[in-house]
Amino acid sequence: MTSLCTRRRRWLRSAGIVAVVALLATELVLGWSSLAGALQQLRTPHLGWLALAVGAALASMGAYARMQRHLLQSAGVKPPLIDNVRLAYAAHSLNETLPGGPAFSTQLNYQQMRRFGASPAVASWTIALSGILSGAALAVVTVGSALAAGGAAEWGDLAALLVAAVLLTLGVRRVAKRPEIAEALLRTPLAWINRLRRRPAQHGHDRIRGFLDQLRAARLTPGRGAAAALLAVLNWLLDALCLWLCFRAIGEQPAGLTAVLLAFCAAMAAGTITIVPGGLGIIDSALILGLLAGGAGTSAAVATVVLYRIISFGFIIGIGWLSWLRLRRRPAPPRQGGAGPSRSGICRDVGNLLTAVTFAPSFGGTRS
Repeated sequence: MTSLCTRRRRWLRSAGIVAVVALLATELVLGWSSLAGALQQLRTPHLGWLALAVGAALASMGAYARMQRHLLQSAGVKPPLIDNVRLAYAAHSLNETLPGGPAFSTQLNYQQMRRFGASPAVASWTIALSGILSGAALAVVTVGSALAAGGAAEWGDLAALLVAAVLLTLGVRRVAKRPEIAEALLRTPLAWINRLRRRPAQHGHDRIRGFLDQLRAARLTPGRGAAAALLAVLNWLLDALCLWLCFRAIGEQPAGLTAVLLAFCAAMAAGTITIVPGGLGIIDSALILGLLAGGAGTSAAVATVVLYRIISFGFIIGIGWLSWLRLRRRPAPPRQGGAGPSRSGICRDVGNLLTAVTFAPSFGGTRS
């Protein structure tokens, strides 16, 4: 029976590989003329526009790094900007290129924020809130571009989206200000878990209380919150601007800005449902189809997307892996307050649980 199942799995795997290769070969044959024209345009890019496109991509990553830094500073943690930028690049690269990338990205963010001096609770709070802000910002850009393109606004859905984003942000802020609220909510589930494990009802309660008490250090003022939200929106807008500038770099008249924004947002949404590293194939196809719908020519759309992906996936990811190597060389942070391994492990687990929902739609949805 085991050998039969093994042979069946091998047969299905081989059939899947053959189907994918056949599909790619068919697409290559049918689209060869467009691809050849696109490659011809990429041979002689306009260096000035190319530099601007690269600059927009770098500025986009810088906006995300500054957004996270604002959140850390609201909790009294003040890391150097260069360290925050390195972390943003490295976490983004782990997220985009590794299977299960969001988990690795979250872990790296947590570890490095602890090196910056953040407590386990503050690090988890920062990761969760940055994910909420980034996802909400992409939704805002999507709705704004749809309205600018003259689409009919579903005001009920828009209001529900804005209310949900505000409630999530205020909820995280409220828990940071009054951690006893979360403690009360966790008391009953903890008792159930302890009952299943045949432990005393209060087992682990002190550790969770200590973790939640650390959240008191987080004080997100309206000014810092607004600045972080603005930077989250700017992160996506600059990335979309990079795509628009790639039209100029290949010597083509750009598609309308709203059309580029709609194609960009659709591609980022499509990237959330793929397990392929970097959304390869899915994001590219969505971008090309969106640009074609916006009035771009086939060869121009293909060349633009290829150039954009070289910058956003090749160049930015390369910088991210170099940043990861730089971070790996840093010494481990000293233990704070004599906390033993068990406390550290529990804090890390609670932090990962806290951020799991935030990072479920990655990456498409958030940067790191």
